[in-house]
Amino acid sequence: MEKDFDLWNGIKKVTDAADEAARLYFREGEVWWVRLGKNIGYEIDGKSSEFTRPVVILKKYNQYSFLALPLTTAPKPNPYRLPIGIVDGRKAFATLSQLRNIDSKRLVKKIVHLDAEILDAIKKEASRVNFG
Repeated sequence: MEKDFDLWNGIKKVTDAADEAARLYFREGEVWWVRLGKNIGYEIDGKSSEFTRPVVILKKYNQYSFLALPLTTAPKPNPYRLPIGIVDGRKAFATLSQLRNIDSKRLVKKIVHLDAEILDAIKKEASRVNFG
Protein backbone atom coordinates (compact mmCIF):
# COMPACT_ATOMS: atom_id res chain seq x y z
CA MET A 1 0.00 0.00 0.00
CA GLU A 2 1.39 3.37 -1.02
CA LYS A 3 1.63 6.04 1.66
CA ASP A 4 -0.13 9.37 1.12
CA PHE A 5 2.68 11.78 1.92
CA ASP A 6 0.93 14.64 0.11
CA LEU A 7 -2.04 14.60 2.50
CA TRP A 8 0.30 14.57 5.50
CA ASN A 9 2.41 17.35 4.00
CA GLY A 10 -0.62 19.68 3.95
CA ILE A 11 -1.36 18.98 7.62
CA LYS A 12 2.32 19.37 8.49
CA LYS A 13 2.41 22.81 6.86
CA VAL A 14 -0.62 23.97 8.87
CA THR A 15 0.88 22.52 12.07
CA ASP A 16 4.20 24.27 11.48
CA ALA A 17 2.49 27.60 10.73
CA ALA A 18 0.59 27.58 14.05
CA ASP A 19 0.95 30.69 16.20
CA GLU A 20 3.85 30.42 18.67
CA ALA A 21 1.58 31.77 21.42
CA ALA A 22 -0.77 28.82 20.88
CA ARG A 23 1.77 26.22 22.03
CA LEU A 24 0.29 23.91 24.66
CA TYR A 25 1.82 23.43 28.11
CA PHE A 26 3.05 19.89 28.79
CA ARG A 27 4.94 17.98 31.47
CA GLU A 28 7.03 14.84 31.72
CA GLY A 29 4.93 11.74 32.33
CA GLU A 30 1.93 12.94 30.37
CA VAL A 31 0.41 11.06 27.47
CA TRP A 32 -0.75 13.24 24.57
CA TRP A 33 -2.30 12.81 21.15
CA VAL A 34 0.41 14.12 18.80
CA ARG A 35 0.50 14.67 15.04
CA LEU A 36 3.28 12.21 14.20
CA GLY A 37 2.57 12.20 10.51
CA LYS A 38 3.27 9.76 7.72
CA ASN A 39 6.81 8.47 8.06
CA ILE A 40 9.39 6.44 6.15
CA GLY A 41 9.84 2.67 6.24
CA TYR A 42 9.53 1.20 9.72
CA GLU A 43 9.13 4.53 11.52
CA ILE A 44 5.81 4.57 13.34
CA ASP A 45 3.04 6.59 11.67
CA GLY A 46 0.23 8.64 13.06
CA LYS A 47 -3.29 7.34 12.43
CA SER A 48 -6.60 8.91 11.38
CA SER A 49 -7.12 11.89 9.11
CA GLU A 50 -4.90 14.02 11.38
CA PHE A 51 -2.06 11.46 11.50
CA THR A 52 -2.15 11.40 15.31
CA ARG A 53 -0.88 8.84 17.79
CA PRO A 54 -0.55 8.89 21.57
CA VAL A 55 2.95 9.41 22.93
CA VAL A 56 4.36 9.45 26.45
CA ILE A 57 6.58 12.43 27.26
CA LEU A 58 9.79 11.12 28.82
CA LYS A 59 11.88 14.30 28.99
CA LYS A 60 10.87 17.94 28.61
CA TYR A 61 13.77 19.96 27.20
CA ASN A 62 11.97 23.30 27.11
CA GLN A 63 8.56 24.68 26.08
CA TYR A 64 9.34 23.81 22.46
CA SER A 65 10.46 20.18 22.45
CA PHE A 66 10.49 16.90 24.30
CA LEU A 67 11.69 13.31 24.07
CA ALA A 68 8.83 10.86 23.62
CA LEU A 69 7.85 7.28 22.92
CA PRO A 70 4.90 6.59 20.66
CA LEU A 71 2.28 4.17 21.97
CA THR A 72 0.54 1.32 20.22
CA THR A 73 -2.41 -0.90 21.08
CA ALA A 74 -1.07 -3.86 19.07
CA PRO A 75 -0.21 -6.58 21.64
CA LYS A 76 2.28 -8.38 19.38
CA PRO A 77 5.04 -10.13 21.36
CA ASN A 78 8.06 -7.92 20.82
CA PRO A 79 11.07 -7.08 23.03
CA TYR A 80 10.64 -3.42 22.03
CA ARG A 81 7.06 -3.09 23.33
CA LEU A 82 6.46 -2.43 27.00
CA PRO A 83 2.92 -2.76 28.42
CA ILE A 84 2.00 0.41 30.34
CA GLY A 85 -1.66 -0.17 31.22
CA ILE A 86 -4.87 1.40 29.96
CA VAL A 87 -4.60 4.68 28.02
CA ASP A 88 -7.67 6.39 26.59
CA GLY A 89 -9.72 3.25 27.26
CA ARG A 90 -7.36 0.80 25.53
CA LYS A 91 -4.45 -1.39 26.60
CA ALA A 92 -1.29 0.45 25.54
CA PHE A 93 2.32 -0.45 24.87
CA ALA A 94 5.30 1.93 24.68
CA THR A 95 7.26 1.31 21.47
CA LEU A 96 10.78 1.44 22.87
CA SER A 97 12.46 1.34 19.45
CA GLN A 98 10.72 4.55 18.30
CA LEU A 99 12.27 7.05 20.73
CA ARG A 100 12.22 10.53 19.18
CA ASN A 101 12.37 14.26 19.76
CA ILE A 102 9.06 16.04 19.06
CA ASP A 103 8.24 19.74 18.70
CA SER A 104 5.40 20.92 20.94
CA LYS A 105 3.56 22.33 17.91
CA ARG A 106 2.59 18.72 17.18
CA LEU A 107 0.63 18.40 20.47
CA VAL A 108 -3.13 17.97 20.01
CA LYS A 109 -4.77 16.86 23.27
CA LYS A 110 -3.61 15.64 26.66
CA ILE A 111 -4.92 12.18 27.55
CA VAL A 112 -3.56 11.36 31.01
CA HIS A 113 -0.64 11.77 33.39
CA LEU A 114 1.06 8.45 34.18
CA ASP A 115 1.85 7.31 37.71
CA ALA A 116 5.48 8.03 38.67
CA GLU A 117 6.24 4.29 39.02
CA ILE A 118 5.05 3.57 35.47
CA LEU A 119 7.01 6.51 34.06
CA ASP A 120 10.18 5.39 35.88
CA ALA A 121 9.78 1.84 34.52
CA ILE A 122 9.33 3.17 30.97
CA LYS A 123 12.42 5.41 31.27
CA LYS A 124 14.58 2.58 32.62
CA GLU A 125 13.50 0.13 29.93
CA ALA A 126 13.81 2.74 27.14
CA SER A 127 17.34 3.55 28.33
CA ARG A 128 18.31 -0.13 28.53
CA VAL A 129 16.94 -0.92 25.06
CA ASN A 130 18.31 2.18 23.30
CA PHE A 131 21.59 2.81 25.10
CA GLY A 132 22.55 -0.58 26.54
